[in-house]
Amino acid sequence: MIDLTVLILTKDEEKNLKKCIESFRGLAKRFVVVDSYSTDRTVELARELGADVYQNPWINYATQFNWGLEHTGIGTAWTMRFDADEELTPELAQALVEHLPGLPESVTGVELRRRICFLGRWIRHGGIYPTWVLRVFRTGHAYCEQTIMDEHILLQSGESTRLAFDFIDNNNKDISWWISKHNWYSDRELIDFVTKEKQENVVRPRLLGSQAERKRWIKYMVYYKTPLMRRAHWYFIYRYFFRLGFLDGKPGLIYHFLQGYWYRFLVDAKLYEYRNTDVGLKETRDLKT
Repeated sequence: MIDLTVLILTKDEEKNLKKCIESFRGLAKRFVVVDSYSTDRTVELARELGADVYQNPWINYATQFNWGLEHTGIGTAWTMRFDADEELTPELAQALVEHLPGLPESVTGVELRRRICFLGRWIRHGGIYPTWVLRVFRTGHAYCEQTIMDEHILLQSGESTRLAFDFIDNNNKDISWWISKHNWYSDRELIDFVTKEKQENVVRPRLLGSQAERKRWIKYMVYYKTPLMRRAHWYFIYRYFFRLGFLDGKPGLIYHFLQGYWYRFLVDAKLYEYRNTDVGLKETRDLKT
């Protein structure tokens, strides 16, 4: 067992939470669930699975995660950010056991590869894989950046390393829920875009920086500089044809179209509405399930 606490944020995650926690198979010393008042069996199930459960009203992901870091008494050497719809691969679990305890003190963060599964299919193309994300860090040495959308863990000191193994993003909920979630995301992304210049202590766009900095540079310095509405068409064509998204089969077609075209077009439609009508920005409410 590793001296590790896994911190999970939940809201109505009964369908996902069990496979998430059980994928660790005794690897972590402690599980902390910060719940935003679920209406299903999430809280009961989390306790059955041995997690310590706290509840806190939702503001946004970053605020909720940082609240969890500060108010749940995490005393292990390492902390891991994990979502309820994610799970470890056996290879990653073994790598964490073998490598994490022996890392030098100068290493305070560990980046892992995220593998997205959709409708039972690993989405390997379209520029989706591999995505490196910092998910494991020495307790007290990191926090979640205060941004509305696409939040990243930032190190306060030290340096990061990479473990070239995957965790799996594999949500058990249906497409109707997925569409509702991305409609919710589009409200958050609109706020993020409109207010981005006011944000502090966030990942800054940088072409020659980390993967997160480079993706943010492409998003704000390239994508958002292209014409409204048209860019969703171009982005889908780029992902599906030039980045070989068509090789992901029918699940890939559905995923790349919904996530790479419909969602991006929806964000643009809301941006157009914001600029041309008296509809203002919505509050960063919790996702209604």
